[in-house]
Amino acid sequence: MSHAPSPAGPSKRTGPLATTVPGAASAPRSAREGSGRGGTALVTGASSGIGAAVAHRLAAEPGWRLALNGRDVTRLEQVATRAGAIALPADLTRPGAEREIAGLALDHLGRLDLLVADAAVGWAGEFTRMPHASIDEVVGVDLLATVHLVRAVLPHMVAAGSGRIVLIGSFAGTVGVRDEAVYSAAKAGLAVFADALRYELRRTGVGVSHVIPGVVDTPFFHRRGTPYTRSWPRPVPPERVADAVWSAVLHGRDEVYVPGWLRLPARVRGTAPGLYRRLAARYG
Repeated sequence: MSHAPSPAGPSKRTGPLATTVPGAASAPRSAREGSGRGGTALVTGASSGIGAAVAHRLAAEPGWRLALNGRDVTRLEQVATRAGAIALPADLTRPGAEREIAGLALDHLGRLDLLVADAAVGWAGEFTRMPHASIDEVVGVDLLATVHLVRAVLPHMVAAGSGRIVLIGSFAGTVGVRDEAVYSAAKAGLAVFADALRYELRRTGVGVSHVIPGVVDTPFFHRRGTPYTRSWPRPVPPERVADAVWSAVLHGRDEVYVPGWLRLPARVRGTAPGLYRRLAARYG
């Protein structure tokens, strides 16, 4: 239920493109994530929505240098220009793209203190009607591409003894949502991945944050082909999720719900799953 990157734009360029924006290299190279004094970050899904909001939120903090990834070249370069960042457009589901993007980000930034993995797509409807290609795309973008990118970035953070990975999940991955079976499954996989990775990285100096938005006011629903029509809960602006990302980075938080009240139904689901399922079946 969060943000989705735009499909490829009008540009015919297929490989990663590094676009250096004036001023992008002027921030301090020694800044570290988590200190509030700046650092270096790679943000995926940054063409629009949550990813773009995160880019602007980080750019507003002193000393941050950014590399942005997305599939819509035109929109990504516009966001990069406004954020004073480097644009690295590529489809992360393409084999080897994650290594190329990680390498380019490291080449331009010198190190990576922060990865914010936000790239996602959605599909809504009855599972029995979901095309095989859409199943592969949702799982490929929402789960596998992120796992592969973390695998490419993580050794550099561990070697440096510091860093943070922020995974943008979805409330759908916490409770499961009707007519979003595969999206819910992919986001649930991301949540468990965050937990397992956090245990593995204990004492390495690298942290893992899982930011869990509910409904967010982005082009996500339009792009999946099914608009959001419920009167409640109302969508929150992507800037609110970006603030949650910044809070997770600044304070080293493991898990952040946006809005915060979503933690309550999540707890009901965990402590009384039968009750939660009856309520969800009745009220949707």
